[in-house]
Amino acid sequence: MTFPLASVRAAYPALADGYAYLDGAAGTQVPQPVIDAIAGAYRQGIGNVGGAFPASHRSDAIVAGCRAAVADLVGGHPDGVVLGPNMTTLTYRLAGALAKEWGPGDEVVLSRLDHDANVRPWVHTGATVRWAEVDPVTGELPVEQYADLIGPRTRLVAVTAASNVLGTRPDVAAICALAHEAGALTYVDGVHATAHGPVDMKALGADFYATSAYKWSGPHIGAVIADPALLETVRPDKLASSSDEVPGRFERGTAAFADLAGVTAAVDHLAAMVPGTGTRRERLLASMAAAEEHELELFGHLLAGLESMPHVTVYGKPARRTATAYFTVAGKTPREVAEHLAARRVNVWNGHNYAWELTAVLGIRDAGSAVRAGLVHYNDRSDVDRLLDALL
Repeated sequence: MTFPLASVRAAYPALADGYAYLDGAAGTQVPQPVIDAIAGAYRQGIGNVGGAFPASHRSDAIVAGCRAAVADLVGGHPDGVVLGPNMTTLTYRLAGALAKEWGPGDEVVLSRLDHDANVRPWVHTGATVRWAEVDPVTGELPVEQYADLIGPRTRLVAVTAASNVLGTRPDVAAICALAHEAGALTYVDGVHATAHGPVDMKALGADFYATSAYKWSGPHIGAVIADPALLETVRPDKLASSSDEVPGRFERGTAAFADLAGVTAAVDHLAAMVPGTGTRRERLLASMAAAEEHELELFGHLLAGLESMPHVTVYGKPARRTATAYFTVAGKTPREVAEHLAARRVNVWNGHNYAWELTAVLGIRDAGSAVRAGLVHYNDRSDVDRLLDALL
């Protein structure tokens, strides 16, 4: 299927400023339908949920629509979609709730590949941590080590579906299978992965799957998706006066209702990037597969260009990855490289990008870490060429 890049790009007003937006791994731009949905919610009038008047009913519908959209995106159930301000906040909330049932000597298995948001909340539970290590040369997370790491005291295995700096896609399904054999739960960080291809959280074996809409053309809203029956067994701290129903009991305070409307619009936009028929879930799978193919083809050009430059060091050579490059330039700090590129209208990120454990493994955390260039569905070859030309 040919990816209709021109029409996809035309939907993003921000791209008209002439910059090459290679910063998508830290947050994408949003298409016009998302902007319209957020403005439209405010324009029409919204209120808090559960009221007797139309503005409240509109908010009720927005929340329900958002849960259904996120469920379609990741292959979950709407009643298992917990919404919140971001993935980090929600992960801390789930970690605290789950750890209430853990005792001395109980263990969690964490990976050095992960974003710190899927590391520190579990460390702070006080459970004994067992670490899955990363191959510093390839950037791979070997599955075999999990057989030794997971045991009878393992309560949870947390792992990323894709590294936010190297792009590594570990074998999450195999890791989750080992966790389930030991009776442990799995918490999969899909924040980076969800933007870069079709997602089926059940096929991955994720008991909890975390994602953030701002990484896939939506507003700054986070979500954790689980089986509603599993959520019924978890008791988070909450206000005595707030609902005890699932998933609402995990959602503290008043939601950003207009932004939730934007999340639904973002999912609908992703589903419509390529022509197709069928359910929204079916269209999402087809559209995101086409987007992934486009990104990886473009990434091949980026990677070949970077690796051809003797003064550039590219980190990681994973077999399966997202279109994300992490590199340094000899004689320049990552910040200097980012500033040089920004002056040439190329947006990239520099630093550790919250890959705290991984950048230590790579030996670059204390040296300013590296430069990250991440491709998403709206990037084109001219974006990549501008980056490569600026690095020559």
